[in-house]
Amino acid sequence: MTAISDVARLAGVSKATASRALSGHGHVAEQTRLRVVRAAAEIGYIASPDAASLVTGRTKNVGVVIPFVNSWFFGEVLEGIERTLLDAGYDLTLYNLPVSGEARARVFDFFLARKRVDAVIVIAVDLAEAEVQGLERREKPIVCIGGSGEASARLSIDDRAVGMLATEHLLHLGHTRIAHLGGIGAAGDPASVAGLRAAGFREAVAAASDGAAPARDVEAIVIETEMGMPGGFEAGLQLLGHPAHRPTAVFAASDETAFGVIRAAERLGLAVPGDLSVIGVDDHEHAALFDLTTIAQTPAEQGRLAVEVALRMLGDDAVADPLPDSGAPLATRLIVRGSTARVTA
Repeated sequence: MTAISDVARLAGVSKATASRALSGHGHVAEQTRLRVVRAAAEIGYIASPDAASLVTGRTKNVGVVIPFVNSWFFGEVLEGIERTLLDAGYDLTLYNLPVSGEARARVFDFFLARKRVDAVIVIAVDLAEAEVQGLERREKPIVCIGGSGEASARLSIDDRAVGMLATEHLLHLGHTRIAHLGGIGAAGDPASVAGLRAAGFREAVAAASDGAAPARDVEAIVIETEMGMPGGFEAGLQLLGHPAHRPTAVFAASDETAFGVIRAAERLGLAVPGDLSVIGVDDHEHAALFDLTTIAQTPAEQGRLAVEVALRMLGDDAVADPLPDSGAPLATRLIVRGSTARVTA
């Protein structure tokens, strides 16, 4: 088994110089570094990550906390994170976080706080104060994508504005009986993604009813359902099943929920958009296939940016500050396709 001393002897340098040359930490002349790299390749030496960790205090590993692994949005964010970490020479440890209970406590109290990760990226999780403080006491930077809680840095879209934009699009098309299919817990947790999108929906409806020119009497319906196609399908069947109370438009809080609504409409013999306009959020990879109007965001880019922020907080770049502005909302845009149209008489 080869060791760093074998590399040093072959390259004609000290063990400390060989270690610096291979780890990238500390100054080594370029000519010397290349000689060490060639020597390591010649004898098949691979630096031990554990040994490097003892020298640098870094594990080159980032913990990623995620509430779901079987959703397109979370999969896209995770792919962006993983690809960027690999490019930076970092590994990833994934934690599928329960909503509450002892299993969640173990993730924060033991796996993240005590195991060896350099930083933590949290995706769409509402963090408790104690969870944040436990990590910060151990000097582990926290970067959040969405969610809530006082973390070191947060990247998110403006979910309230997203809800308003989606609803205003339907109002602009003349719809006055509009339903919003939001996520479970939207009413009980106004700071959550589901709560903020529902709040934007209500604000747009209120503006149209109270102060718009001309003012309109808008009937708004809010239903909470599981986010995803099955939740959208089941809620859609209940919502659209009674002709006397059927809305002419639906704003679904995610594209996958919107897909379910479209399938429910088809089951009931309703045409989209002739009988029902539908808009979602995300710009899912299948949104164009469903011809779905949506508010687009870029989850893979959010993952990339989260890694960039985490590495800057760790000081891996030449200049650790200033950080990217984690307070500014990330970009979204309305993409109009064939699932929305002007209301028919």
